[in-house]
Amino acid sequence: MIFERILLTNDDGIDAPGLALLQKIAHALSDDIWVVAPETDRSGTASAVTLHDPLRVTERGARKFAVSGSPADCVVLAMRHLMKDARPSLVLSGINRGANIGHETLLSGTVGAAMVAHMFGSRSIALSQLFLEGEISWAAAETVASDVVKHLAAEILPVSPCLNVNFPACAAADVREMIFTNQGFGGLSDVDVVVRQDMQAREYHWISMQYRHREFASGSEGAALLQNHVTVTPLQMDRTHVSALKTLHDRMGLSPQLKV
Repeated sequence: MIFERILLTNDDGIDAPGLALLQKIAHALSDDIWVVAPETDRSGTASAVTLHDPLRVTERGARKFAVSGSPADCVVLAMRHLMKDARPSLVLSGINRGANIGHETLLSGTVGAAMVAHMFGSRSIALSQLFLEGEISWAAAETVASDVVKHLAAEILPVSPCLNVNFPACAAADVREMIFTNQGFGGLSDVDVVVRQDMQAREYHWISMQYRHREFASGSEGAALLQNHVTVTPLQMDRTHVSALKTLHDRMGLSPQLKV
């Protein structure tokens, strides 16, 4: 086996088909697979952790646990409690139902869980399957995900990033080679609030996300996915806007009175 111990999680819930597929893939890489995932769909929770409510953990089988909280909660519980005696050598989050590219990665629980694992110092990979409309096909992920994970987890980099992987929406035979991409903007076009009334005439609110097809910049995840490539984008914890920081430094240099 390639890896001593692997942790699997997701944001679609412990019964999601993408997680079942990921389990099959992981068993080709290790004999020691742990699943710690939300008991229900917790999409859109990013890296949120639960601080004001207790978490319930339900054993669903050997080394398989459902958690009442978020994907990030699952990683924390695994790292600090369930697997504290021997942490995983690899954390895989997904396989998400739908791509996670561009701005969506800030909201994604799939990516958020992988980033929390990265924060703990573990090698981590988020995996998502693009679908454009109608029923989702897992063909691309089912065919190439095992080879992709093997290759990426074997990469030795000066600084180990969190890797964000997306599989194209195409038949298995049409999947093109894996390429490394920048993040781009993704397909999220707007976030809005829908206000409705319940049966007692009290207002309630839904947060609504709108997506639209757009022209993706060359070299970005979106452009490569639509060309049937498997995309890999390295992510990091440091969100510093480097060019803005430089501008602010330059301005402070021109205005000594503003220095603190």
